[in-house]
Amino acid sequence: MTADPFHDRLAAYACNPADTRGRLVAEPESPTRSCHQRDRDRIVHSGAFRRLKHKTQVFVYHEGDYYRTRLTHSLEVAQIARSISRTLGLNEDLAEAVALAHDLGHTPFGHAGEEALNACMAPYGGFAHNDQTLRILTRLERRYADFDGLNLTWEALEGVVKHNGPLLPLADGSTLPTTIAAFRDLWDLELHTQPGAEAQVAAHADDIAYNNHDIDDGLRAGLFTVDEVAELPLVGPIVREVLDRHPGLERPRLIHETVRRMINAMVTDLMTETRRRLAEHRPGSAAELRALPQPVACFSDAMVEAQRPLRAFLRQRMYRHYRVNREMSKCKRVVRDLFRLFMDEPNTLPTEWQRDAIGGGDLAVRARLVADYIAGMTDRYALAEHDRLFDLHVKT
Repeated sequence: MTADPFHDRLAAYACNPADTRGRLVAEPESPTRSCHQRDRDRIVHSGAFRRLKHKTQVFVYHEGDYYRTRLTHSLEVAQIARSISRTLGLNEDLAEAVALAHDLGHTPFGHAGEEALNACMAPYGGFAHNDQTLRILTRLERRYADFDGLNLTWEALEGVVKHNGPLLPLADGSTLPTTIAAFRDLWDLELHTQPGAEAQVAAHADDIAYNNHDIDDGLRAGLFTVDEVAELPLVGPIVREVLDRHPGLERPRLIHETVRRMINAMVTDLMTETRRRLAEHRPGSAAELRALPQPVACFSDAMVEAQRPLRAFLRQRMYRHYRVNREMSKCKRVVRDLFRLFMDEPNTLPTEWQRDAIGGGDLAVRARLVADYIAGMTDRYALAEHDRLFDLHVKT
């Protein structure tokens, strides 16, 4: 394919669009966009991406319109990943595509919804949002005349599947998730190797965005105070620095300024450590980088240690807060109720979902289809569907 003039500055170890391994279904490429810019655009225009607007991170959608959703989170991850990639000479379009796609497979109600659906699917191969993301990208998006899915490049699919690292055989004998295992037989994503540098950056951008916006949302929700987070190793010095420079700064500005500086500190640390590792290993190509025994995009040991108490604090004071627990308990019941009803009475599914669910009587096929239907729901659609099916006073 024609080299993209906007990527002449790419480092040797970056994923150059001129060297793409292509798409599973061959098609003419765009004369105005690189293959990875086109990947990104297909993700943005997908139905699954739009639905992220009403899928939550921690708070259910009706808690308030300020808190992050999967969509706003994905946009924040993409911005961080793109900025880091540009500085490191990586393919920022590919990093952005991976970042925008990484949460497409999430259920309604965040991790609580996934936990409930995974338990329901335990007899049928389980459920994992990363596996569901690949399912969406290769099967469930049905928009194009020539293929199912989005027909993304090898590099984009590899990055999404492996952004958290290689998928190696587990010591406990666990098998690969169902969709990833089946796709491996169709197209080898080299699951045993490191992901490309762009996917590694996107994974850490996810961590940076997640930790910082959870602090922001938790403070604004009143689950903890600025004084409490100021006791944490990573946050405390930044809070004191802000207050020393701006005494009496009002609380909303203090929160934003603290979070902004924390993001900068983590991004700077990530880039510094990544540059150090690149200088140590000197990969001459993206293939050489994938073959390394360890990832190159990493935080320093000091930053890893500083994040531990922050994550422990958020786990205890936010994710396990009784208000959050109560909401998540209700949400899990919604998912369980919907799954059981659709499994027992597949004729209650929408017409376009019924044929495969009823025909043949294979419970594993039915369960996977029901999981696809539920996982694709937004928070508010899942709640409305539950009302329609279980409340006699609500019209179906």
